[in-house]
Amino acid sequence: MTVVVRRALGAAAATVLLCTGAVACGGGSDKAAEEAPQSHAQVTQVLTAAYKKTAEAKSAKVEMTMKTPAALGGGTMTMSGTMGWDPTVMDMTMSGSAFTAADPDAPKNVRMVWQDNVMYMDMGAAAAKDMDGKRWMKMDLGAAAKQSGDENLTSQLTGSVDSMNQDPAQQIAVLLDSPNLKHIGSAEIDGVQTQHYKGKLTVDEMMAKNDSLKVLSKSERSQLLKNVKKAGIDDYDTELWINDDDLPVRMDVTMDSSQGAVDMSMRYSDYGAAVKVDVPPAGQTFDFMEMLKEIGAAAGSGTGADAADSGLDSAV
Repeated sequence: MTVVVRRALGAAAATVLLCTGAVACGGGSDKAAEEAPQSHAQVTQVLTAAYKKTAEAKSAKVEMTMKTPAALGGGTMTMSGTMGWDPTVMDMTMSGSAFTAADPDAPKNVRMVWQDNVMYMDMGAAAAKDMDGKRWMKMDLGAAAKQSGDENLTSQLTGSVDSMNQDPAQQIAVLLDSPNLKHIGSAEIDGVQTQHYKGKLTVDEMMAKNDSLKVLSKSERSQLLKNVKKAGIDDYDTELWINDDDLPVRMDVTMDSSQGAVDMSMRYSDYGAAVKVDVPPAGQTFDFMEMLKEIGAAAGSGTGADAADSGLDSAV
């Protein structure tokens, strides 16, 4: 496998994992002991208001951090920029040890833009040298999966795309269905006064309530659920901090897997911020999935779907 392919595959897997996680870790200075806890009805009312306000905002500036255990590659990856939802659009920059641990020469920062269900990643000048001057990797995961004719690959990749499309409003809506949702107390997050809430959902409950996964067929949903449980993930904790304007300031999710805990944390600011995405021209992009197919065909190993399946399996 060439250096470009290895870097592209690693970046793709890391990005899918980061985008599909949802968010988690760390904490604020809670003051639950000094306050009367909110009733379940009050908690529901607050989160319902937050859902409506977040859905109306349609965009925000975002900072996301993901920490993975050694068994999943280890290290930390961060992602910052602007995200829009309904429709989904992103312009984010990624960095961290998760990119450079396996390849010291890999770019320290990777820009990712997302529009019309297609992701583009700037793989740097080194990639351009080996790809006829093209430094942007294009990933249309849904289209590539359908073309492959591989049901297992289709369920993994389309599931990943749909999870990427899960905006914070949808995440709040899913959290509302947690049977043990509760108010923790007040907390100051980045100088902002907030109220802290927490809930736990099983993987089955999440998939049953997550509207973004309903586009999958019954067999695809079943396969996706099997993949998640195969990784040893049974449930996950979600924490949410909401400001006085009924908007989330921070959302955390912790997933315990058989390889260890995956922690992600997302912080939001500047709701309604304009998201302008400049998609790179076709002459500067190479199609990652097509590249895998060509390499697989040249090696006499089929379409390359197996390579994509293997590389992205841990991200799903």
